[in-house]
Amino acid sequence: MLTALLFLLSAGAIYVACEYFVNGVEWFGRKLSLGATATGTVLAAFGTALPESAVTFVAVVLGRTPEQKDIGVGAALGGPLVLATIAYAVVGMALWANRCRLQRTDNLVRVEHGRLARDQAWFLGIFVVKCGLGLIAFAWKPWLGVLFLAAYGLYVWRELQNDDTAPEEEELEPLKFQPRALDPALSRVLLQTTLALLVIAFASHTFVKQIEAIGVALQLSPHLVALVLSPVATELPETVNALIWVRQGKERLALANISGAMMIQATIPSALAIFATPWLFDAPLMVAGVLTGVAVIALWWLFRRGRVDARWIVPVGGLYGVFALYVAWHFAG
Repeated sequence: MLTALLFLLSAGAIYVACEYFVNGVEWFGRKLSLGATATGTVLAAFGTALPESAVTFVAVVLGRTPEQKDIGVGAALGGPLVLATIAYAVVGMALWANRCRLQRTDNLVRVEHGRLARDQAWFLGIFVVKCGLGLIAFAWKPWLGVLFLAAYGLYVWRELQNDDTAPEEEELEPLKFQPRALDPALSRVLLQTTLALLVIAFASHTFVKQIEAIGVALQLSPHLVALVLSPVATELPETVNALIWVRQGKERLALANISGAMMIQATIPSALAIFATPWLFDAPLMVAGVLTGVAVIALWWLFRRGRVDARWIVPVGGLYGVFALYVAWHFAG
């Protein structure tokens, strides 16, 4: 009963905290004169990716056993798979479900398609190198972690240099910590955003622990919980952020947040894991890499076409179901 209660309370806390976070980070982006896309890809993505990066850091740097280090490697592979499949599918379903509420006559995704296609291409290039390193062993591999950090720095620079915005996304809701102010104080913006992020981090940690406890109670394989359920839980803040922005008709911010988080997951946690572990993949991690690549190629093709129906991105979520079935079969065997 306590586990179930903590599970529900932590999930509710994540949602409420995300409401405050997306509101605060939009105002923070306005204060820094950033447009909609950079706010999503840089500020929001970096903030919500901190808990997952912390999990990887603790596992690979402070972990004392090979099993603990494997958790970090699994997180570095599982996060991008969740974002490339479930998160995009959730955005597609949310846009389709909210079309009447948003007073739209079609299901089109209103974003800069070329920019999202370029984001997918960037991610895919880095991800292929990352997975390739997981298949070979050589002495100076740990030094290559620096290249992933440099790649993320270059990505952030590009986002800040080539930012755009959309008129509807300039209409910000009042800051929740200062609802009557037309131009809230920067101190209030920072306070709201920081407190919301701390609540998200604490609630996410609690949520993951309850997922693990529920897995034990249901006698699920520890590998199934670690490789399938835990990554979904750790990527919950990004998914919830996307839902909130879609509800407001701001799918540009929603998808920017997801693509930015994918880029972080492809670089920073991977760099930490490459620094501190042999970075060699077993069969489930190889399958995770292949399915992530398939999902990203499908998304790149859709956005490159320039006209995307929200319903078209829903099927990529099925690839995560394929991974879950494979993991269950692999460890059952």
